Amino acid sequence: MSNNGNTVLGILAGTAVGAVLGILFAPDKGSVTRQRIADEAATKRNMVAEKASELRDTLGDTISSHKENLDHQVESIVSNASYKAEDVITTLEAKLKDLKAKNKNLQKKA
Repeated sequence: MSNNGNTVLGILAGTAVGAVLGILFAPDKGSVTRQRIADEAATKRNMVAEKASELRDTLGDTISSHKENLDHQVESIVSNASYKAEDVITTLEAKLKDLKAKNKNLQKKA
């Protein structure tokens, strides 16, 4: 994104410098020079709009890719947690069964 930002700034700076130099060294009449500057500004504006569109598309693709990756990671974490929870439940059920058996033995002795 930094490269694209630098490109846009370069285009804008180039446009400004070009416009100033065009005015200073224009051999034509003022109206012709103004039209030429307007045409050049429109061209640069279109280039900036195109670069912005490309940047938006690239950013959208990047975000989409990262979202898919994040969704996959979340799904993996949830799945792993589910297996671990199942292991804990199984262990607790076994301990509960042992405690119930010990409790029955204690009740028989009393």
